[in-house]
Amino acid sequence: MQLNNFGYYWLDTWVLANIIQLATQEFCLRNFNRTNDPCGRQYDQMTQAARSVPANIAEGNSRHSTSKETEMRLTDVARASLSELANDYINWLLQREQIPWSVKSDEHRAVSYITLDHPTYKDDVQHLSSIHILNQKHKFDKWLSSKDSIIEANCLIVLCNRLIMMLGKQIENQLNKFKQEGGFTEGLTAERLAYKAEQSSQNGAPTCPKCGKPMIKRMAKKGINSGKEFWSCSDYPECNGTRNA
Repeated sequence: MQLNNFGYYWLDTWVLANIIQLATQEFCLRNFNRTNDPCGRQYDQMTQAARSVPANIAEGNSRHSTSKETEMRLTDVARASLSELANDYINWLLQREQIPWSVKSDEHRAVSYITLDHPTYKDDVQHLSSIHILNQKHKFDKWLSSKDSIIEANCLIVLCNRLIMMLGKQIENQLNKFKQEGGFTEGLTAERLAYKAEQSSQNGAPTCPKCGKPMIKRMAKKGINSGKEFWSCSDYPECNGTRNA
């Protein structure tokens, strides 16, 4: 297994997303039946929303090296799926004349203060990460295994909101890296220009009269010289030096 392609296994967001997915599957199996969900639509919507979260985190992280734009978009899809899922749990409570825990309540604080252990696996990643996910999930057994749907739903609302905030910070970090490094398109453009500059230098192209770097032959796309070739600095747009072809 190429570990570079599975960096998401070390993300706390992916681990927590898997905990939420497992807990949602258990919640739906226990609480939905032919009486309250005759067509199975609510079951499908909630389990699919829960599945979407770790799936999009994993896919987004896997695209990190090729498209930061796609990585951010998929991470945001995961966040949106969480909001949808949290609203389903809130609706479950409201149907039963219950309301979500207050952020000031002892129950909310107890769930919020539980921290996840940082992954330490170095090899056999799929095996060890599965053990890690289950161990982290057991930290919430007091609420998730209570067999009381009101307690379970409240706990999952807290976990969904917690992960929404974590993903928000992850997207912010991704955006900062995008600003510094650019995205896939920018990377391809830089590689292409570097290659053309190297080829021009080897083929005896003139140097820029302003900065001395190799020049690249281009074609004017507009203006009175449209369609005519000219030499442009390979460091454009930082340098706008030109020569007649």
